[in-house]
Amino acid sequence: MYSADRCLFVDSIRVSRQDGLFLSDKTVPSSFVSSISLKTQKCFVDKNENVCLVSCSWGGQTLGPVKSRRSGGKGGWVLSVSLSREEGYVGDSGEDWGQNGDNNLETVEEVKEKKGSGALNTTKHLWAGAVAAMVSRTFIAPLERLKLEYIVRGEKRSFIELIKWIAASEGLKGFWKGNFLNILRTAPFKAINFYAYDIYRSQLLKLSGNEEATNSERFLAGAAAGITATLLCLPMDTIRTVMVAPGGEALGGLIGAFCHMIQTEGFFSLYKGLVPSIMSMAPSGAVFYGVYDILKSAYLHSPEGRKRIQDMKQGGQELNAFEQLELGPVRTLLYGAIAGACSEAATYPFEVVRRHLQMQVRATKLGALATCVKIVQQGGISALYAGLIPSLLQVLPSAAISYLVYEFMKIVLKVEPA
Repeated sequence: MYSADRCLFVDSIRVSRQDGLFLSDKTVPSSFVSSISLKTQKCFVDKNENVCLVSCSWGGQTLGPVKSRRSGGKGGWVLSVSLSREEGYVGDSGEDWGQNGDNNLETVEEVKEKKGSGALNTTKHLWAGAVAAMVSRTFIAPLERLKLEYIVRGEKRSFIELIKWIAASEGLKGFWKGNFLNILRTAPFKAINFYAYDIYRSQLLKLSGNEEATNSERFLAGAAAGITATLLCLPMDTIRTVMVAPGGEALGGLIGAFCHMIQTEGFFSLYKGLVPSIMSMAPSGAVFYGVYDILKSAYLHSPEGRKRIQDMKQGGQELNAFEQLELGPVRTLLYGAIAGACSEAATYPFEVVRRHLQMQVRATKLGALATCVKIVQQGGISALYAGLIPSLLQVLPSAAISYLVYEFMKIVLKVEPA
């Protein structure tokens, strides 16, 4: 916040394009400058905090906005007075702008409020993704358990036989084994993934200057989001895989598994399979977010979609959160499921290689390519797709529920666009 006397310090003179006048106390009599009285003691600054704005009067007549800016960054301030007598000068509140005003200027308080609301909006955005992960993962935990049995343990039983075996040996809770750890892993992963995608897509839009993202921008933003989330969340996924593997029960839970890996293999063992993880998540994120966004955009530009948006605008505040979904609940579930299925089918072999890499110990550690070759030698090409059916059965409801809950939570939490 700048004081009124600082706003009146001037050091140059010239005429602006918009009839503003820059004054200098060296070239203009001091009586002229002193005759300008301030309407308010509050100065206003733009987002870069380098402009202040006050309302003033001269000779009993209210002038237009007074703009003061730094001259060459050397400490002086330049006073620009618009000589228009038109209505709409800047008042005490700084909320009313005249025709010569600049609607890009904001009060210091407004700038601070926006910065605070930006952090709050980011938090709400992340929570929307986290809640989506919690709900979807808990719902499909039994299918996740079956998929890991096929990939990690090399299970040979049929799908039905495996279900019966888990139920008989561990009871109903066996299907949710490791679900809490799974939530600890997937909640931050999905939160970062969803948020990063919206941020990257928004930034690409700003760079391109387009009103709507192109398909290539959607795929690029999705790939970048997948890589970002992988780098931040891979250690938790590695620990979970070790715990579910044979002998993992003896490690003593999350903390025990973490300490065991650090002590025996070092910190970077938490990033086992990083390369195939990135190779998997980059295309997976690209397809998952790109396909959903393409389907959503196509619908919203269709006559049916335009009509729905128009009906939503007319409904206003009377609509509940589900009714405010742009695609509607059913179409959101459908498009989410399609995006998830496409993503899983396209990248599943990378997932298999990654899981095998995470299970290796230092003495027999192989590279990603060597591990892939070994898997094919032992089980053929089909081994790279081991567990694909239960995985698809898991992904379809998981992706559908994730998108539904995510879109729903954004409405409930009133998340602003990134």
